[in-house]
Amino acid sequence: MTHIVVDPITRIEGHLRIEAEVDGGKVTDAWSSATMFRGIEIILKGRDPRDAWVFTQRICGVCTTVHAIASIRAVENAVGANPPPNARLLRNLIMSAQAVQDHVVHFYHLHALDWVDVVSALSADPTKTASLAQSISDWPLSSATYFTGVRDRLKTFVNRGQLGPFANAYWGHPAYKLPPEANLMAVAHYLEALDFQRKFIRIHAILGGKNPHLQSFLVGGMATPVDPDSQASLNIGTIAALRELIAKGRDFVTRVYIPDVIAVGGFYKDWTHYGAGVGNFLAYGEYPEGDDSEPRLFLPRGVIHARNITRIEPMIPEKITEQVKHSWYNYDGGDDKGLHPFKGETNPAYTGPTPPYDRLNTDEKYSWLKSPRYDGQPMEVGPLARMLVAYGSGQQRVKELVGKVLTALGAGPEALFSTLGRLAARAIETQVLIEKMDDWVTALAESMARRDYRIQDNSKWDPASWPKECYGAGFHEAPRGALGHWVHIQDGAIVNYQCVVPSTWNAGPRDSAGQRGPYESALVGTPIAKPDQPLEILRTVHSFDPCMACGVHVVDARRRELARVRVV
Repeated sequence: MTHIVVDPITRIEGHLRIEAEVDGGKVTDAWSSATMFRGIEIILKGRDPRDAWVFTQRICGVCTTVHAIASIRAVENAVGANPPPNARLLRNLIMSAQAVQDHVVHFYHLHALDWVDVVSALSADPTKTASLAQSISDWPLSSATYFTGVRDRLKTFVNRGQLGPFANAYWGHPAYKLPPEANLMAVAHYLEALDFQRKFIRIHAILGGKNPHLQSFLVGGMATPVDPDSQASLNIGTIAALRELIAKGRDFVTRVYIPDVIAVGGFYKDWTHYGAGVGNFLAYGEYPEGDDSEPRLFLPRGVIHARNITRIEPMIPEKITEQVKHSWYNYDGGDDKGLHPFKGETNPAYTGPTPPYDRLNTDEKYSWLKSPRYDGQPMEVGPLARMLVAYGSGQQRVKELVGKVLTALGAGPEALFSTLGRLAARAIETQVLIEKMDDWVTALAESMARRDYRIQDNSKWDPASWPKECYGAGFHEAPRGALGHWVHIQDGAIVNYQCVVPSTWNAGPRDSAGQRGPYESALVGTPIAKPDQPLEILRTVHSFDPCMACGVHVVDARRRELARVRVV
């Protein structure tokens, strides 16, 4: 038996350590450890709840808008604020733009290199690459001349020793299966995706002032005015700019991203048998439509147990708890119980490991992440959970796209419960959202035409209008999965604040019953060709799109200055 340590896992935000036991060429057990502490909940105590979104947005430099909206919704839920229709539309556009950009970045820049051998692309025949690309899509950048240019650029980088993000990887690993021509096509699209995401996210600059860390959220609505007759507001010119960005984004997703996922998946069909995980799925639902206090959600909420997508159970927030049996925290009443986030505690209690960090003491506490549970069960969250719940709930466009992708791969629905299934689900969701975004732009334009300029519910802005004591929960389907913020407010100030983030659901350690979290469970059974180059572990972990910064942050207990940044 071989013990493998991968620390840090790269191509993620934050710090993650994976340890695994390998026997007979397969992972037989695994442990997931987040190696930094998050203290946002402590920072927020005593502060004005209306400011919480600004702080929580700094939890991560990638998923900024997601914490802002979850925080805003938690406070609105507590104080009874109801954002008007224009605010709902603006929020939907901001959140969907975040998801589309994030999913494309994940596939090409964070996950594709687990499937694509960049060095192999150097030996590709550009003419054959062009034939391959033209056989799967009519994307215009598919000529032999174009791919010759990409290959020559790549060779120049190699010859100069400037591979950058391509420098450290397991190139030549036997688990790579793409022919050189497919690798060259993927490298070309990797570079094109850099340009795509840079341009597409201008939607955030238009609607939120900047990216990352948008500035236009407010408890009760948004701060971005709408008025077709004002140059200082969102107007008809804004609508045209949004439509153009969305149309170009849809073109890339439809003609590049989806075909690439199908093409790559066709060479790795065996990965529909690996990485299944816990088999339980949770989705909070997202993108409210309609102006009721309980609007219909474009992506439905629900719970799936034991991979049974024919039965979508209602999501009951009261069933959510967090455990700390194997986390570096203590609960005042004992570490064997779970606490609902409204009663959650953030009491750090680090107990190791100590240098040289050879091995985690997995019988004790071994992660800075807690162990979220729904009705006592571990749950996978993320695009796969959302698409499974939508599919099981009868969302027509999701069913069409799932069928299209499965048919192209020659696989049945059971293939979704896998490492490759997560990759496919993320692409399907991207297509669904990029198509839907134009509807929200149209609705915003129609609202302007009616001279409805409302963007905020001011009736609950003054803390004097709030109950003396109140509780609120804010839910959001972030790109990486179900995100929840819970706030307890008393006398206009935050008494307690808890965030349960997607990577906590997925990357959390074992609970008091010994149940593995989704990462740990998904790794069991994964084939390992070379224990000293555990590429296969990266494939499955990256398929969840880890973002450890959302779950953990670094802090110096003695409040020493760790770094100073000077702006010149």
